Amino acid sequence: MIDGTIRLLATRGLQGSSFSEVLKLTKAPRGSIYHHFPGGKDQLVSEAIERASKQALAFVDADDDATPLEITDRFIEMWRDLLEKSQQRAGCSVLAVAVAADSPDLIDRAGRIFRSWEAMLTERFTAGGMTSNEATELATVLIAACEGAVVLSRAERSLEPLDRVARVLRSFVPDR
Repeated sequence: MIDGTIRLLATRGLQGSSFSEVLKLTKAPRGSIYHHFPGGKDQLVSEAIERASKQALAFVDADDDATPLEITDRFIEMWRDLLEKSQQRAGCSVLAVAVAADSPDLIDRAGRIFRSWEAMLTERFTAGGMTSNEATELATVLIAACEGAVVLSRAERSLEPLDRVARVLRSFVPDR
């Protein structure tokens, strides 16, 4: 059910991720959703974006000796992979929650997730030889630029916006 919610958030947004849609997609019995998520939709969505975040961090953080450029490339590749597999129909489930949630708790959760991505990227860029300030700024720009590029790629049904953003980002990243 959590994985199904991740898919629905990424393709249909928060409003398209109702319990009914989750049950329809996952073929889970109705009673199981209330048993596993007594906190309701907010609990399910919260657990879904946490899992999506862990998957994203694992994808990017796979190589301890990666240079800042290699880390940047992995982050961009993660989004390219999502867009290609979904034929430009999926985006970021965390972003879907950040822009559409009415719940302060869900918005806070999305904010914590984005900060954790920034912290991990900053740590990896710093380990790759960048100053702390350079690393933090690059991490923020990388996340924001890729999130925007994914939105544009979905809207245009093309990978070209992501490719343009990737070229520009790569030109700013030191290959140390």
